Amino acid sequence: MRVTLVHPAGFNFVPGQPDFSVLANRMPPIGIMQLASWLDKHGHETALHDCLGPYAPKTIAENAEIVLATDPEMVGFSATTSGFMDAIEIATYIRERRPEIKIVFGNVHVSSLGAPVLEEFLEIDYLVIGEGEGALLNLADGKPLKEIGNLIYRDEQGKIVVNPRRDRILDLDELPFPAYEKLAGFPHAYHLPLFAYEKRYGATMITSRGCPYTCSFCDRTVFERLYKTNSAQYTYDHMKYLRDNFGVYHINMYDDLFTAKKQRVMDLCDLLIENPLGVQWNCAIRTGHTSDEMLAKLKQAGVLMVSMGIESADPAMMERHKAGVTLDAVRDTVRQIHEAGMRAKGLFIFGMPGETPETVKTTSDFILSLELDEMNMTKFSPLHGAPIWDECASNVSGDFIEDWRLMNCLNFVFLPSGFSSREEMDALYNWHVRRFYDSKGYQRRFAKRLWAHRWSLWHVLKHLPETIAAARYFSANKAELEKAKREFKLHPRQPVGMQPRLSTDLQVDNIVSMSPIKISRRDALKAVVLPDEESASCSASPVLQAAV
Repeated sequence: MRVTLVHPAGFNFVPGQPDFSVLANRMPPIGIMQLASWLDKHGHETALHDCLGPYAPKTIAENAEIVLATDPEMVGFSATTSGFMDAIEIATYIRERRPEIKIVFGNVHVSSLGAPVLEEFLEIDYLVIGEGEGALLNLADGKPLKEIGNLIYRDEQGKIVVNPRRDRILDLDELPFPAYEKLAGFPHAYHLPLFAYEKRYGATMITSRGCPYTCSFCDRTVFERLYKTNSAQYTYDHMKYLRDNFGVYHINMYDDLFTAKKQRVMDLCDLLIENPLGVQWNCAIRTGHTSDEMLAKLKQAGVLMVSMGIESADPAMMERHKAGVTLDAVRDTVRQIHEAGMRAKGLFIFGMPGETPETVKTTSDFILSLELDEMNMTKFSPLHGAPIWDECASNVSGDFIEDWRLMNCLNFVFLPSGFSSREEMDALYNWHVRRFYDSKGYQRRFAKRLWAHRWSLWHVLKHLPETIAAARYFSANKAELEKAKREFKLHPRQPVGMQPRLSTDLQVDNIVSMSPIKISRRDALKAVVLPDEESASCSASPVLQAAV
């Protein structure tokens, strides 16, 4: 079967102006690249289209025509929440032009919501829930729909059917390397975050799936908490493949938690030390769960920078959203990273329930005290499958604007009750960002590494004319843009308050995977399959309460 896989662009608040997020960081869409190589391996013909790619046009119609030009029999969209409506518009165009083409949606948004998405959007034929390789291959092979795990579809009578969850892929080494060669402009027109790499060209890799932890803000409906990894040898071979075939000399490992299996990390480092590739790389660790030995090995193996998810420096916020991480452990880990000769990057979230101006200032003070080499503070966006979703959506602890297009961690869609307005949040956010990058410590460290970042500097200079033009545009139209942002209207086709409806098996799997306490599938089933309406109206069960 001919299958075209699409990465939708998402939403740019100022139509007609450049999306500057891709100027600072344009990452290859690994998800659809991995699916393409998997389908190719099994005899199908695939094409890729990245709507955020360097050569992608601006309009829905133009992007849809590129997809149609590949003459697909099936089109698959990998859409996050913020990119979902963009994908729907392309799918609608394709349906009108070529109604015989089958359209399938996957990724986190549909995995967390399930059947209601199919009820609302008639242009979608299938939803693939969770891990996508098995279900997509079954569809391409023409397997009977009722036999395809992880699939949601309409039967001949138009009734929506939710198939049971299929087993996860246990050996990730079975997967071929992502189809980098199908991505127009890779690697020269894709680039890693500015000033986070020294060697050219850059690429990203994901060497594990799932996470053993349950943070309040994280959606685990795709890979759940079952943590599986590529082997050290596979990862080494993958890095070598990128270097030898594409001239890649810096790699960002975008695993949720790269170092969860210590022995795998040590084995990979040994391979890279014994047979160096000349490749630098970055990865993420969990604060407090590392050692001087591991950090020394990472440095020897070519690691330039290590990231840590810290989220907040307020103890109550950390206990609520990132249990198990302490401020003392953060300080110790940053010290260990620096002593090993690597850079330390802190990852933070601004605006979760319980946030106040005081907690943000506490976090800002803490960040400056750490002497971090880099810092990223995202604006909190609730995710449908995260444990904290119900609290945010019910407006119990703040005001939530459920506009999917704005849920991209670049807008304050959630206003915690501790703040008077989103404008106050934006002002405090900008204050902190300026404070960090204007600090003497950061500027001193940046100046010392200026020449090492010459490729980032070249990228900035190359795009300087459009950057200046955009700055002038924003400066001249600031009042109009602020007004447009305040009065921004919901997409006419986006529903609000959509409630997930998944199969019993999938509900049970989600409860087991996201519960903060260890529970059995039998107990989780009791929380889902209630005996009668009366018990459903009660507090269900302690198990269900613990899970949400």
